[in-house]
Amino acid sequence: MILSTEKGVAQYVSDANANGRKLRIQGGGTRQALGNPCQSNAVLSTAGLNNISLYEPSALTIVAASGTPLADIEKELLAEGQRLPFEPMDHRGLLGSTGTPTIGGVVACNISGPARIQAGACRDSLIGIRMVDGTGAVIKNGGRVMKNVTGYDLVKLMAGSFGTLGVLTEVAFKVLPAPETSATVLVEGLSDEQAIAAMSAGLTAPYGVSGAAHISKDRTTLIRVEGFEKSVAYRVSQLQSVLAPLGEASIVSNDNLWKSVRDVEPFHALDTAVWRISVPPSDGAKVAKTLEASNDTVQIIYDWGGGLIWASTPDDLDVRAALNGISGYAECVRGTHIKRLPQNAAIARIEKGLRAKFDPNGILNAGIMG
Repeated sequence: MILSTEKGVAQYVSDANANGRKLRIQGGGTRQALGNPCQSNAVLSTAGLNNISLYEPSALTIVAASGTPLADIEKELLAEGQRLPFEPMDHRGLLGSTGTPTIGGVVACNISGPARIQAGACRDSLIGIRMVDGTGAVIKNGGRVMKNVTGYDLVKLMAGSFGTLGVLTEVAFKVLPAPETSATVLVEGLSDEQAIAAMSAGLTAPYGVSGAAHISKDRTTLIRVEGFEKSVAYRVSQLQSVLAPLGEASIVSNDNLWKSVRDVEPFHALDTAVWRISVPPSDGAKVAKTLEASNDTVQIIYDWGGGLIWASTPDDLDVRAALNGISGYAECVRGTHIKRLPQNAAIARIEKGLRAKFDPNGILNAGIMG
């Protein structure tokens, strides 16, 4: 069911709750493979909730209905020289999905790209939401301007909740000016350990790095700087000096490099499983070596300075078992393994309590988070 008004969403959810009907919440349909399979009797699509209700460039604020295409929002912002700070990933190539990414889907899955290391995650830019909870009640939290964000922070809870706490109908973001230019310091030939050292050196240097990634197969390390042209030129030259002990560094201007990292493009055409692994950057190379020792076809892409690892593996490789004893979290994004495992007991209790409060009968995306 595609609904075009918040009132319609509220009525549909209320009826489902009264009749014990479980709902699969969907936006543009591009990220349906994320998370575990839902227990559902019907689909509720927010794709009809499509409009930008408020955009105030001077206040760095935009408010949009949850079904608004992400591309429409980015186009509107770009016309004013602004952007969403967190560089959201497009999953279509990786998941082989179709459809149109929506801003509500970005929030529901807390989607963030390479710029997260500097600008924070999607939830860090989110300042307000409107939602329909599992009983059909409409809830508003946060505000339309940054100074109004006070009180119980349901705004942050909704980001990454995969639709289990409520159906998003409207979201409000703080935005930032788009950079005048960007440049990337590129170092070739580094091992994984050397690459993590290079990324760490770049991130701890006072030069405002907005992206730090390494493609293990190509032995290519990328460190990005953005801003005003003169400032960028100075900072990348300084980073060249910082990285000189690790290898010869060249400077390139190619945004497609970062789109490739953001969307994990090297894995699109591979007939493999893909895992998203979060670990302390200092453990990144250990994770890679462990997986590569399990199977020599494993490929690795590091993002977020080594804290985020994308791993292409044979579908029959149990990554979680292989990494037993290494602290972190592994999610199967593409493949036949269980996508997400339940959190540890303490966090699971908190999550269960929150769901009981906002969706007491468990009708929204039941089972998607494990």
